[in-house]
Amino acid sequence: MAGDHLSNDEFFTRLVNLFELNRKKGHGSVILTQKRLAFESNADVPSPTKVLDDPLWDTHPENPLPLIIRASNTRSTERPGTDRKNVDKIKLSTVVQPDQLDAFYARYAEACKAGMSGLKKRDKKKKKKDKKKKKGVD
Repeated sequence: MAGDHLSNDEFFTRLVNLFELNRKKGHGSVILTQKRLAFESNADVPSPTKVLDDPLWDTHPENPLPLIIRASNTRSTERPGTDRKNVDKIKLSTVVQPDQLDAFYARYAEACKAGMSGLKKRDKKKKKKDKKKKKGVD
């Protein structure tokens, strides 16, 4: 599984391409997730007394753990009468070591901001009008 992860630089290149692909389509979502990468080993299994003493033992490990960052798009299906085309799901992932987190998050924030630049602002007025109508009916 470790061979499936991209390098950080390649991840950012493909993430920018993923944002641009969704912008060109005019619809779709990019899902970003991150979590601590835990390694499977019996050495990390706590003793029952350790769990009783500290039920949150796994929140402060002895050595900092790397993070896995994932990005994917939503799979699109062709719809009659629209300009939507079939798009395959794209999945990206990279592993970030604890000593590289600050530099990674700086680039990650820039990439996310650039990817959100073409978003349209939500129309909140329409929702407020709908709520007022519902209140008036009740």
